Amino acid sequence: MSVEALNRPAGISQPTTRCHRVLNVQELSGLSPGTTEKHARMLTVALLALLCATASANSIQIRASSYNGEYGGGGGERFSHSGNQLDGPITALRVRVNRYYIVGLQVRYGKVWSDYVGGTQGDLEEIFLHPGESVIQVSGKYKYYLRKLVFVTNKGRYLPFGKDTGTSFNAAPLHPNNVLRYISGRAGSLINAIGLHWDEYPTDC
Repeated sequence: MSVEALNRPAGISQPTTRCHRVLNVQELSGLSPGTTEKHARMLTVALLALLCATASANSIQIRASSYNGEYGGGGGERFSHSGNQLDGPITALRVRVNRYYIVGLQVRYGKVWSDYVGGTQGDLEEIFLHPGESVIQVSGKYKYYLRKLVFVTNKGRYLPFGKDTGTSFNAAPLHPNNVLRYISGRAGSLINAIGLHWDEYPTDC
Protein backbone atom coordinates (compact mmCIF):
# COMPACT_ATOMS: atom_id res chain seq x y z
CA MET A 1 0.00 0.00 0.00
CA SER A 2 1.30 3.43 -0.94
CA VAL A 3 1.89 6.29 1.44
CA GLU A 4 -0.93 8.20 -0.37
CA ALA A 5 -3.34 5.34 0.32
CA LEU A 6 -2.36 5.29 4.04
CA ASN A 7 -2.97 9.03 4.37
CA ARG A 8 -6.41 8.95 2.58
CA PRO A 9 -9.38 9.02 4.98
CA ALA A 10 -11.43 5.86 5.19
CA GLY A 11 -14.31 5.61 2.72
CA ILE A 12 -12.71 7.93 0.17
CA SER A 13 -11.74 6.19 -3.03
CA GLN A 14 -9.11 7.14 -5.56
CA PRO A 15 -10.57 9.84 -7.96
CA THR A 16 -10.89 8.60 -11.49
CA THR A 17 -9.49 10.81 -14.23
CA ARG A 18 -11.49 10.78 -17.49
CA CYS A 19 -10.40 12.40 -20.74
CA HIS A 20 -13.30 13.98 -22.72
CA ARG A 21 -12.75 14.57 -26.42
CA VAL A 22 -14.50 17.63 -27.84
CA LEU A 23 -16.56 16.64 -30.87
CA ASN A 24 -16.54 18.96 -33.85
CA VAL A 25 -19.56 20.01 -35.88
CA GLN A 26 -19.04 17.35 -38.52
CA GLU A 27 -19.00 14.54 -35.94
CA LEU A 28 -22.06 15.84 -34.12
CA SER A 29 -24.06 16.09 -37.35
CA GLY A 30 -22.75 12.82 -38.71
CA LEU A 31 -21.60 14.59 -41.88
CA SER A 32 -18.20 14.64 -43.43
CA PRO A 33 -16.33 17.95 -43.73
CA GLY A 34 -16.92 18.00 -47.49
CA THR A 35 -20.66 17.52 -47.05
CA THR A 36 -20.87 20.34 -44.51
CA GLU A 37 -19.06 22.72 -46.86
CA LYS A 38 -21.45 21.77 -49.63
CA HIS A 39 -24.45 22.55 -47.42
CA ALA A 40 -22.88 25.88 -46.47
CA ARG A 41 -22.48 26.79 -50.14
CA MET A 42 -26.10 25.82 -50.81
CA LEU A 43 -27.25 28.00 -47.93
CA THR A 44 -25.23 30.93 -49.27
CA VAL A 45 -26.78 30.55 -52.73
CA ALA A 46 -30.27 30.38 -51.20
CA LEU A 47 -29.67 33.54 -49.18
CA LEU A 48 -28.38 35.41 -52.26
CA ALA A 49 -31.45 34.33 -54.24
CA LEU A 50 -33.70 35.57 -51.44
CA LEU A 51 -31.92 38.94 -51.37
CA CYS A 52 -32.26 39.30 -55.16
CA ALA A 53 -35.96 38.44 -55.00
CA THR A 54 -36.50 40.98 -52.23
CA ALA A 55 -34.69 43.69 -54.20
CA SER A 56 -36.74 42.88 -57.30
CA ALA A 57 -39.98 43.05 -55.31
CA ASN A 58 -38.99 46.42 -53.90
CA SER A 59 -38.27 47.81 -57.37
CA ILE A 60 -41.67 46.59 -58.58
CA GLN A 61 -43.40 48.28 -55.65
CA ILE A 62 -41.62 51.56 -56.36
CA ARG A 63 -42.88 51.56 -59.94
CA ALA A 64 -46.50 52.77 -59.83
CA SER A 65 -49.17 53.12 -62.51
CA SER A 66 -52.75 54.40 -62.51
CA TYR A 67 -55.92 54.33 -64.60
CA ASN A 68 -58.80 56.72 -65.36
CA GLY A 69 -62.09 55.80 -66.99
CA GLU A 70 -64.00 54.54 -68.73
CA TYR A 71 -65.50 57.80 -69.93
CA GLY A 72 -68.44 57.54 -72.34
CA GLY A 73 -71.60 55.55 -72.91
CA GLY A 74 -72.39 51.86 -73.25
CA GLY A 75 -72.03 49.46 -76.15
CA GLY A 76 -69.26 48.92 -78.66
CA GLU A 77 -66.50 46.32 -78.84
CA ARG A 78 -63.70 46.49 -76.31
CA PHE A 79 -60.17 47.43 -77.45
CA SER A 80 -56.87 47.91 -75.63
CA HIS A 81 -53.41 49.14 -76.61
CA SER A 82 -51.70 47.41 -73.68
CA GLY A 83 -49.51 45.46 -76.10
CA ASN A 84 -48.77 48.48 -78.30
CA GLN A 85 -47.01 50.31 -75.47
CA LEU A 86 -44.14 47.83 -75.86
CA ASP A 87 -43.30 49.59 -79.16
CA GLY A 88 -42.42 52.76 -77.28
CA PRO A 89 -43.96 55.97 -75.95
CA ILE A 90 -46.88 57.73 -77.61
CA THR A 91 -45.47 59.81 -80.47
CA ALA A 92 -48.53 60.75 -82.56
CA LEU A 93 -52.35 60.81 -82.50
CA ARG A 94 -54.98 60.38 -85.20
CA VAL A 95 -58.53 61.35 -84.29
CA ARG A 96 -61.51 61.23 -86.68
CA VAL A 97 -64.39 63.58 -85.83
CA ASN A 98 -67.78 64.47 -87.32
CA ARG A 99 -70.20 67.24 -86.38
CA TYR A 100 -71.11 65.66 -83.05
CA TYR A 101 -68.79 62.87 -81.97
CA ILE A 102 -65.31 61.37 -81.87
CA VAL A 103 -65.63 58.80 -84.65
CA GLY A 104 -62.28 56.96 -84.59
CA LEU A 105 -58.88 56.76 -82.92
CA GLN A 106 -55.39 55.61 -83.84
CA VAL A 107 -52.21 56.07 -81.77
CA ARG A 108 -48.56 55.74 -82.77
CA TYR A 109 -46.29 54.07 -80.21
CA GLY A 110 -42.64 54.67 -81.00
CA LYS A 111 -42.66 54.29 -84.80
CA VAL A 112 -45.57 51.83 -85.03
CA TRP A 113 -49.22 52.80 -85.46
CA SER A 114 -51.88 50.88 -83.56
CA ASP A 115 -54.88 49.38 -85.32
CA TYR A 116 -57.54 51.97 -86.14
CA VAL A 117 -60.74 51.70 -84.07
CA GLY A 118 -64.08 53.35 -84.82
CA GLY A 119 -65.97 54.43 -87.93
CA THR A 120 -65.02 55.94 -91.27
CA GLN A 121 -67.23 59.05 -91.46
CA GLY A 122 -65.84 62.50 -90.68
CA ASP A 123 -62.50 64.28 -90.90
CA LEU A 124 -59.24 62.65 -89.81
CA GLU A 125 -56.91 64.92 -87.84
CA GLU A 126 -53.29 63.99 -87.11
CA ILE A 127 -50.85 65.49 -84.60
CA PHE A 128 -47.23 64.45 -83.95
CA LEU A 129 -45.57 64.93 -80.58
CA HIS A 130 -42.14 66.53 -80.40
CA PRO A 131 -39.10 64.52 -79.17
CA GLY A 132 -39.36 64.17 -75.39
CA GLU A 133 -42.98 65.37 -75.40
CA SER A 134 -45.60 63.33 -73.52
CA VAL A 135 -49.29 63.61 -72.68
CA ILE A 136 -49.73 64.41 -68.98
CA GLN A 137 -53.46 65.24 -68.87
CA VAL A 138 -56.58 64.33 -70.86
CA SER A 139 -59.98 66.00 -70.60
CA GLY A 140 -63.10 65.78 -72.72
CA LYS A 141 -66.86 65.45 -72.97
CA TYR A 142 -69.26 62.58 -73.65
CA LYS A 143 -72.96 61.75 -73.96
CA TYR A 144 -73.84 58.25 -75.19
CA TYR A 145 -70.60 58.47 -77.21
CA LEU A 146 -67.32 60.34 -76.85
CA ARG A 147 -67.76 63.94 -78.04
CA LYS A 148 -64.49 65.72 -77.28
CA LEU A 149 -60.88 64.94 -76.34
CA VAL A 150 -58.21 67.39 -75.21
CA PHE A 151 -54.61 66.21 -74.77
CA VAL A 152 -52.25 68.38 -72.70
CA THR A 153 -48.50 67.76 -72.96
CA ASN A 154 -45.50 68.38 -70.72
CA LYS A 155 -44.37 71.00 -73.25
CA GLY A 156 -47.47 73.10 -72.57
CA ARG A 157 -49.28 72.18 -75.79
CA TYR A 158 -53.07 71.89 -75.81
CA LEU A 159 -54.41 69.47 -78.47
CA PRO A 160 -58.24 69.56 -78.81
CA PHE A 161 -60.45 67.29 -80.95
CA GLY A 162 -64.25 67.30 -81.29
CA LYS A 163 -67.18 69.39 -80.07
CA ASP A 164 -67.57 71.14 -76.73
CA THR A 165 -70.88 69.61 -75.58
CA GLY A 166 -71.81 66.91 -73.07
CA THR A 167 -70.66 65.69 -69.65
CA SER A 168 -67.13 66.79 -68.77
CA PHE A 169 -64.26 64.66 -67.46
CA ASN A 170 -60.68 65.42 -66.56
CA ALA A 171 -57.98 62.76 -66.11
CA ALA A 172 -54.39 62.93 -64.88
CA PRO A 173 -51.88 60.41 -63.47
CA LEU A 174 -52.10 59.55 -59.78
CA HIS A 175 -48.31 59.40 -59.35
CA PRO A 176 -45.65 62.03 -60.15
CA ASN A 177 -43.51 61.74 -63.29
CA ASN A 178 -46.09 59.50 -64.99
CA VAL A 179 -47.35 60.05 -68.54
CA LEU A 180 -50.07 58.61 -70.76
CA ARG A 181 -48.72 55.21 -71.85
CA TYR A 182 -51.70 53.74 -73.71
CA ILE A 183 -55.46 53.90 -74.16
CA SER A 184 -58.29 51.39 -74.06
CA GLY A 185 -62.05 51.58 -74.46
CA ARG A 186 -65.01 50.50 -76.59
CA ALA A 187 -65.81 51.36 -80.18
CA GLY A 188 -68.17 50.59 -83.05
CA SER A 189 -69.13 53.07 -85.73
CA LEU A 190 -68.14 55.73 -83.17
CA ILE A 191 -65.93 55.78 -80.06
CA ASN A 192 -68.26 54.69 -77.27
CA ALA A 193 -65.85 55.13 -74.36
CA ILE A 194 -62.18 55.64 -73.53
CA GLY A 195 -59.86 54.57 -70.70
CA LEU A 196 -56.50 56.18 -69.94
CA HIS A 197 -53.49 54.29 -68.60
CA TRP A 198 -50.61 56.16 -66.93
CA ASP A 199 -47.11 54.96 -66.13
CA GLU A 200 -43.48 56.08 -66.19
CA TYR A 201 -41.92 57.14 -69.50
CA PRO A 202 -40.06 54.08 -70.86
CA THR A 203 -36.40 54.26 -69.79
CA ASP A 204 -35.03 52.64 -72.97
CA CYS A 205 -36.34 55.40 -75.24
